[in-house]
Amino acid sequence: MSEKEFLDLAETTLNKIEAAMDRLNDEDVIDVECKRSGNVLEIEFIDNGSKIIVNSQAPMQELWVAAKSGGFHYKRVDGAWINTRDGSELFAALSDLASAQGGARVTL
Repeated sequence: MSEKEFLDLAETTLNKIEAAMDRLNDEDVIDVECKRSGNVLEIEFIDNGSKIIVNSQAPMQELWVAAKSGGFHYKRVDGAWINTRDGSELFAALSDLASAQGGARVTL
């Protein structure tokens, strides 16, 4: 994939994550605030101050996630963002991470 294709796809993905988190906040499922700065999305869980950071890494064509439980790298494989270590899918993993850090079961 070209760099432009990656950047467009990464931007779309970050927007989807932010919209999903905003929806969960609006529905009072979890108390969360999202902040965007360029290719970095910061998700803060208001109740405990913990954060999940999602950012794009254009040179490696990966999305990186930093959470309390560790750091994770995702590459685009067959139409999905897949963890380079354990094969998990990005949105499923973010659902688990947000559930753990937000204190309520969520699905993105």
